[in-house]
Amino acid sequence: MKFTDGFWQLRPGVEALYGREAYDLEVDGSTIVAIVPTKVIETRGDTLNRPTLTVTLHSPHEGVIGVRVAHHTGARRPRGFELVGASECGEVVRDGHEARLVSGAITAVVRLGAPWRLEFRDTETGRLLTSSGEKALGYMRTTPDAQIDPGIVGDARATLRSEQGQAYLHEQLSLGVGEVVYGLGERFGPFVKNGQSVDIWNADGGTSSEQAYKNVPFYLTNRGYGVLVNDARHVSYEIGSEAVERVQFSVAGEHLEYFVFAGPTPAAVLDRYTALTGRAPEVPAWSYGLWLSTSFTTDYDEQTVNSFIDGMTERDIPLDVFHFDCFWMREFTWCDFEWDPRVFPDPEGMLARLHDRGLRVSVWTNPYLGQRSRLFREAAEKGYLVRRADGSVWQWDMWQAGMGLVDFTNPDARRWYQEHLRRLLRQGVDTFKTDFGERIPLDVVYFDGSDPHDMHNRYTHLYNEAVFEVLEEQRGRGEAVVFARSATAGGQQMPVHWGGDNTSSFESMAESLRGGLSLAMSGFAYWSHDIGGFEGRPDPAVFKRWLAFGLLSSHSRLHGSESYRVPWLFDEAEGRDESDPQSAVSVTRRFAQLKASLTPYLVRIGREARETGLPLMRPMALAFPDDPAMAYLDRQYMLGADLLVAPVFSADGDVEFFLPAGQWTSLLTGESVEGGSWRRERHEFDSLPLYVRAGATLVTGDGSRGADYDVFDAPRLIVFPGADGERAATIVSGDRTATFRVEQTADHVRITSADVAAFSAAIANGEPHHTADGTVTIRR
Repeated sequence: MKFTDGFWQLRPGVEALYGREAYDLEVDGSTIVAIVPTKVIETRGDTLNRPTLTVTLHSPHEGVIGVRVAHHTGARRPRGFELVGASECGEVVRDGHEARLVSGAITAVVRLGAPWRLEFRDTETGRLLTSSGEKALGYMRTTPDAQIDPGIVGDARATLRSEQGQAYLHEQLSLGVGEVVYGLGERFGPFVKNGQSVDIWNADGGTSSEQAYKNVPFYLTNRGYGVLVNDARHVSYEIGSEAVERVQFSVAGEHLEYFVFAGPTPAAVLDRYTALTGRAPEVPAWSYGLWLSTSFTTDYDEQTVNSFIDGMTERDIPLDVFHFDCFWMREFTWCDFEWDPRVFPDPEGMLARLHDRGLRVSVWTNPYLGQRSRLFREAAEKGYLVRRADGSVWQWDMWQAGMGLVDFTNPDARRWYQEHLRRLLRQGVDTFKTDFGERIPLDVVYFDGSDPHDMHNRYTHLYNEAVFEVLEEQRGRGEAVVFARSATAGGQQMPVHWGGDNTSSFESMAESLRGGLSLAMSGFAYWSHDIGGFEGRPDPAVFKRWLAFGLLSSHSRLHGSESYRVPWLFDEAEGRDESDPQSAVSVTRRFAQLKASLTPYLVRIGREARETGLPLMRPMALAFPDDPAMAYLDRQYMLGADLLVAPVFSADGDVEFFLPAGQWTSLLTGESVEGGSWRRERHEFDSLPLYVRAGATLVTGDGSRGADYDVFDAPRLIVFPGADGERAATIVSGDRTATFRVEQTADHVRITSADVAAFSAAIANGEPHHTADGTVTIRR
């Protein structure tokens, strides 16, 4: 939200009161309190009739500085996020006119006098990370007709205004030369956020707009720090787009709180950020396999479902999860958790038969109750639905006719909703797609008295938390997984999230990847997207290129809106024989088996996510922070530390990507090349740039039947060329861990393990050599 008209003037209807100096500093234990008047105090008379800002510095975690800014300290403080890792940290050092709060790798410095300046520095080197300077800390008063743009919040902002107008607090943190900003949730526009105006406000806007399903008021930069605004309401960002030398964030009201996270690397920032706001748990191995959906508005019954599964089996395409979308329930009754008896008369029997085929089952849910549903009447009578101020149930007709909204702030309503999920789990359902959660009204009253502006973005967190809690309770930690669309800060604790409603085009494929990379820079470890696009029917070229990308993403799902997404239908449309290596069937088989073979690798990097907050799909700027060539790359990524993936966004197979310095080997062809430059390659549909970094040892398994297998059962290790020396490779599964010692010299590779009795190994794509007393030696 822009308040100024250029550098010199304010917009009509805006009055700006800036913090001008640190007039006084108070130390209270491990906190610093600065009194910051909105005028430089020159005489005693200047202390009268003058607003002041109270700035409190504290540390909620090692390496994190918290800043609370308040105009009227007695005003209601907005709800922040659940800081699951918070504990009092830091040490205050007072030295004359200066006070420093030291918290591990980051130090905040504030000095008495004018002009106002708050600095955040690297503790060890003293390097300036960012700062709040003159005209950065602002209390902005606006008239009702002020010429400011509320952005996508639109008329919702009007409910915050009074007849006297509205007040906002904003902070501006400096941007250095060459500094670039990432994150702010799953955003489908440019990966680098410099120059953008961003509203943190969950919306159902698809992937082709500036709106986002997953809004996270957290960003990090390539200068070794990150910033979270601890406010669940609407947060407005101007990232070098109003004051071009600064990132501005503003909130309505009398309080603003933000945290600055130390680095020095983006990975270290994410480590601290997720330690404070919550880490993603490990997800089950089967979830990494291929998910197949009925699609949305298509016709289907058990016979249709079986025809899809039979078709995949007959074509040797491994499948791990079958998903039933909305119409597993009867129309107009969503979400009543009842199978439509007209097409699924025996749900328990059907689910058992699907389990007998080795499949997990996912079903679609949302937090809304259609008026026709018997559950609507029950929930309305018991007070389980969000209400209007007059006590009536809030309803509208967008999505389901007359639908109401479950009030998850009501403990009884939460338990009631969860019990319906438990009933489905007892029937044989394994997991849930938690759709929607963004269309949350403001003209309502919540059971616990929550401010509806606090709840708009936060609602999805309570919704997904309620579902994930049941899955952990019934299936066990490590076996729980959802397929969620909406989220905010902390939502990474309930994986997996998918990208929402994209379209069936190469452009939408690219914007989907940008959204996933932005979400990764926002603390989310797992991410998926609808292969081929959701809206429309993709042409075979789009579908096949998307297959390779989707099956080299964290999680992989075939799903659409009005058409099925089984690959043989695309071959029929193209008139191509399924045995052709370039057919949709062959491409699906190739990449589904490849991904399933990578289960040991994916499970291990999932463990890394739990321990460090690192995402599985890593933007190049995250994986190679010291290489400036990586700063803007958004059409490629690292899958874990060792695999580089560059999806092909064209029918003809031309792709351009940057290969970092060092030796890289194609996982698909075995060819080794030197990096450090841009590469242009042309690939058939059954290929894409998929490179393994030098010296890596990739642990794989037999993926011919899917991702759900014992990764300790005769694993295969592939050793890739690199510098001579000794390193370790590991595989993990639950409480089991196995370590391999890999010794590489000019003439041989030797692999030993005391943990695994039967394994094989090869150099790159060479012939495997099998164990002999726990040791493999391969002559080069």
